[in-house]
Amino acid sequence: MSGKVTLRDIANEVGLSPTSVSLVLNDRPCKVSAANKQRIKEVARRKRYVPNQIARSLVMQRTNTLGLIVPNIESRFFSSLASSLERRCREHGYALFITNSESTESDSELVRLLMNRGVDGLFIVVSDELTTDAGLVGALTQLPVPFVMVDRVVEGVAGDRVRFNNEEGGHRATEYLLDNGHECVACLVNKNSNTGRERMAGYERALRERGIEPDPALELQTDYYINDAFRASAALLDTEATAVFASSDNIALGLLKRLFSEGLHVPDDYSVVSYDNSAADTLFEPALTSIEQNVAELSDVAFEVMLERIADKDAAATPVERILEPKLVVKASVA
Repeated sequence: MSGKVTLRDIANEVGLSPTSVSLVLNDRPCKVSAANKQRIKEVARRKRYVPNQIARSLVMQRTNTLGLIVPNIESRFFSSLASSLERRCREHGYALFITNSESTESDSELVRLLMNRGVDGLFIVVSDELTTDAGLVGALTQLPVPFVMVDRVVEGVAGDRVRFNNEEGGHRATEYLLDNGHECVACLVNKNSNTGRERMAGYERALRERGIEPDPALELQTDYYINDAFRASAALLDTEATAVFASSDNIALGLLKRLFSEGLHVPDDYSVVSYDNSAADTLFEPALTSIEQNVAELSDVAFEVMLERIADKDAAATPVERILEPKLVVKASVA
């Protein structure tokens, strides 16, 4: 048979209307007898009927597609998150549109793009947690479909949230360095993000618990990029620090690049604890002790929250927040 098989082709063979055939093949309630339902499905299989997804979406009032917005898709953490979430969606019959954002303005644009694609729900990792951009806040507030903020959140926006306990992660990293006898511990951190501030708060709490007052000169500002961390690490060499809490793997890469350029080594000259544990085995030598955020767990919980929200269909329901616990993975970068 040439050409695409249509509902009308099946209807003509079984002697029923295209509407009845559509209802049966979409498992919708109808008055078609069990015998005719079986005939319709047998003919559809024999003719190798492929449903028209657009038409099916109009009938079902859903597209079985979800959207994901992530910043910096080249980041191992975010690319792993996208891969894990896509797999989870596919296992449950959803297609995932993955988009890469570079700024708050891109966030807003991609929200509109995905809505125009008719997604049933939206996962978003915002580019800038501290944004007050009215366009993005307005776009999220007025979304007609469920959305879940993953890993990062925008304060003041009411929506479901799934993230890790960043403050506890910073605390565990610093506590481990202190437990190994380091009393002068520096912190390379992005103070311009809620995530970075929370991790630095954990760093400071661990110091104060040991009677050490945090020194602003040891809290070195850097963005989440290797080159930024490389530049920021230069100031480390003028301190008495013997250990460093690097608050992301990209930041740790920039730090190691700086140390290597100065002929210094880990852990002989500096002990280092990183964050994410997403690149420790493949990029670092020695393998870095790191705070692990389980990407599979993050994507699983985010997807579960999305499914619950889609099934609930109550737009006024109270947003939920799921906070996951990170763990310390001990390797070979601390003396």
